[in-house]
Amino acid sequence: MKPQRESNPTPADQDRQPRLEVAHRGMDRPLQKKRWTLKRIAGLGTIALFLGLSLYGFLHERGTSKLKVDPDKLTLSLVERGVFQEFIPVRGMVLPLQTVYLDAMEGGRVEQVFVEEGSVVAEGEPILKLASAELQAQLLNQEAQLDERGDQVRTARLTFQQKLLQARQQALDEDYQLQMKRHSYERFASLPADQVRGLISRQDFEKLRDEFEFQRRRQELTRETQKQDSLLGEAQVQQLEEGVARQQRTIDLLRQRLDHLVLKAPVAGQLTALNAEVGESKGQGERLGQIDRLEGFKVRAEIDEHYINRIQTGQRGTFDQENVAHGLVIKKIFPEVREGRFEVDLLFAEAPPEGIKRGQTLQVRLELGDLEEAVLLPRGGFYQKTGGNWVYVLDAGGSEATRRPIRLGRQNPQVFEVLEGLEPGERVITSSYDNFGEMDVLVLK
Repeated sequence: MKPQRESNPTPADQDRQPRLEVAHRGMDRPLQKKRWTLKRIAGLGTIALFLGLSLYGFLHERGTSKLKVDPDKLTLSLVERGVFQEFIPVRGMVLPLQTVYLDAMEGGRVEQVFVEEGSVVAEGEPILKLASAELQAQLLNQEAQLDERGDQVRTARLTFQQKLLQARQQALDEDYQLQMKRHSYERFASLPADQVRGLISRQDFEKLRDEFEFQRRRQELTRETQKQDSLLGEAQVQQLEEGVARQQRTIDLLRQRLDHLVLKAPVAGQLTALNAEVGESKGQGERLGQIDRLEGFKVRAEIDEHYINRIQTGQRGTFDQENVAHGLVIKKIFPEVREGRFEVDLLFAEAPPEGIKRGQTLQVRLELGDLEEAVLLPRGGFYQKTGGNWVYVLDAGGSEATRRPIRLGRQNPQVFEVLEGLEPGERVITSSYDNFGEMDVLVLK
């Protein structure tokens, strides 16, 4: 390799070089580029948003449980605003408006049965006959005593009449003796004293006077004695007669008791029960049967004691008969609670429907409150799983149902009152949730 020859610049070159260096310093200085341009920022923002949405979707997808379900096996209900009526279902039995029970007024043996159970009887018609040897014996004994008392009364009355006759005879004798004594005394008493002394001694005159006075007083005493004897005799006869009357009333009572051995219908109606067979012994007060009057019906229903403070007379209820609603009104409340339930009697608001029969069971909807406007959700099997705390609500497209917390209020056999969580127009799955577990979303496919 040949060594390069150094060239010595000429004066012209020396004059031009400083200018070129000056020019190079002014024109060849490098410019700094901007790293964060608007375009780059927008691009990076788009990438970050995409990555964030992807990450959120990934995480959300992993935290949300989903289950595919067959929509044909679901019951979908519409949330609506409407009139809410709180009522409870109760079961009632149709009974006659009035039932008369037949009890044995006297004990005895069933001797004869005149009518059969289920027959329609008229008032006073004999139903059965009992026999009582004890009552028959009592009646015979009382009749024998009555005969004895009757003889005593007749004897006492005869004796009393005889005494009256004797008293009258004695009174006549006393009157005659008094009359004689009066004449003897007054014959001398009417004369002047000097004439009396000429006819009778003073001693004889005084004797006549004393005998007259004695006879007068004796007559008064005799009459008083006869009066007392008469009153006593009348009292004795009256007492005996009253005894006879009491004895007769006893006999009449026994005969009535014997009449009661023939059981008669106290009212007209249907003999719906008869518990008596020929030869069977029945005690006094024992239930023999019952008669139902045919003028009308009532409904007796049993209600859970939980509602006892909310039930009042006058409350209404309804039941359906041949697809027609009929009204009932509570007439009587039985406050006694037995086995957690109490009873009420309801009357028909109008005429009972045709074909209604005694013993028929009715499903009654008993109203508990007034009509109120509310958001309503139909009842369904979901309540057993959720207790009314949450439901699956369909989205607008109807492809998914999301679990949502709600709050329910009052209820009746048809709908729930919605207090929170649902709006009118939304659709809810109201069938059973037993197969859904705790899924957050149901996919309807």
